[in-house]
Amino acid sequence: MRITYLGHSGLYIETRAGSILCDPWFNPCYFASWFPFPDNESLDPGAFSSPDYLYVSHEHRDHLDRRFLREHVSRDTTVLLPDYPVRSLERELRDLGFESFLYTVNAEPVDLDGVRIAIVAMVTPSDGPEGDSAMIVDDGESRVLNQNDSRPADLEPLLALGPFDAHFVQFSGAIWYPMVYRFTENEKKALGKQKRVNQQQRALAFVRQVGARHVFPCGGPPCFLDDELFHLNDVDDDPSNIFCDQAVFLDFMRSHGEQGGRLLVPGSVIQLDTGRCTTTHPVPDAEIDAIFSDKAAYLEAYRARRKPQLEAARAALPSRQLDLLTSLRGKFEPLLALADRLCAGVGARVLLDCSGERIVLDFLNRSVYRWRDEYCRYRFWIDRPLVEACLLNDEEDWVNSLFLSFRFEAERDGPYNEYVYNFFKCVSVERLRYAENHYAGWTDEDELLQIDGRVVQRRCPHLKADLARFAHVEDGILTCTMHGWQFDLETGQCLTSDQCSLFTRPAGEDGDASGDDRDP
Repeated sequence: MRITYLGHSGLYIETRAGSILCDPWFNPCYFASWFPFPDNESLDPGAFSSPDYLYVSHEHRDHLDRRFLREHVSRDTTVLLPDYPVRSLERELRDLGFESFLYTVNAEPVDLDGVRIAIVAMVTPSDGPEGDSAMIVDDGESRVLNQNDSRPADLEPLLALGPFDAHFVQFSGAIWYPMVYRFTENEKKALGKQKRVNQQQRALAFVRQVGARHVFPCGGPPCFLDDELFHLNDVDDDPSNIFCDQAVFLDFMRSHGEQGGRLLVPGSVIQLDTGRCTTTHPVPDAEIDAIFSDKAAYLEAYRARRKPQLEAARAALPSRQLDLLTSLRGKFEPLLALADRLCAGVGARVLLDCSGERIVLDFLNRSVYRWRDEYCRYRFWIDRPLVEACLLNDEEDWVNSLFLSFRFEAERDGPYNEYVYNFFKCVSVERLRYAENHYAGWTDEDELLQIDGRVVQRRCPHLKADLARFAHVEDGILTCTMHGWQFDLETGQCLTSDQCSLFTRPAGEDGDASGDDRDP
């Protein structure tokens, strides 16, 4: 098996039985906030433009690059479609001209004339109805797990398809917290430091549990070339910056005894032959070292090359083409009328300050109106052209357009509330109904396990991650390393949000735990 790394999460997998193009991303996304790092512009698209199969793991724009697919990828390819409950990914690809689709069933292997693949789809409201997916590729001699951004809460279906020779895993930040929040600088640094550690520990947990011979960190970080966002780049290994790069994570792995990690840059080629692995790079090692050792200079040169794209993206934004209140009311009030569980979960008003025009999304009364100086627990400051663009483009997922751009500020009273952002991920009737049904289907977990002298529920109250695999306990605080949520181990109180709590009691009280007895 031969794998060419295309940058970020992009892979071109070649086997004797055919080729698979995975998640090619080349064009800036999220209002030109994100660019691939390192730069992959020098790659020749003709070398991988006619694959036998195309795999797009999910709809995030650093994985679904519509312009690249439209301009460079043959429509004769067959799309490997994850088993998602809604079909928006399929619709997007059909709109781009793709007509041949192979509908996979979650975690069930498929034989593609000599190469076996399986796609494991992870779907929760926190990731949107089409959350993420991982793909296994087996050519009979080598088996690869392309995990990209996915965070499977239950690893058993995936591990049952192993063991794996190579593991491609995401390790870096890809979210706006805590940078956009109106916290003090000291608060931002403390929260960023905690998040950076959590995300690396989570990736390390996946690496250890998958147990592949060779590990390739990928799927991030993006880099930020706009003047307003350039400070987000981690150019000097800042412990409070969540966008650590590949070299940093490889050092983290080695410091924890994991020696199987390998560095890739766009154009690197991996050859897997019955357990053996060789990697060749497109440029000398000294040039690769310079990308990471003098990252500030590399990014400055990158920024200068991409300045025309940044200026074009800024010029393309709409300017007062809509009556904003009327448009927001028409978009959101029909959804609020259907959102029984999401409205109850938010339980407050959300203020959108769009360049001074202040509009309330009232989840209490399910209405949208101009702000009348009433209290709003959640507050956003967003440039009006960005909101207009979402409305004009009829965006169904404002996280996958607006919020991931980092081009806003936020403030809240009280802890994080996942229902707020989950609503903005479901800005269509189809998506909203999925989220409502998902929440309606949640039930209490009876399965328990013993951790650090306490019996706790096995599934995290947040998004049901398996705490037997993802719990980390320190100083009486249990952290679920899947998403970083924390609980007081003695009381069960959630320290991240007031939306849930953890069942906990002393070990030996009312019998033993029914789950695994292990000290994570």
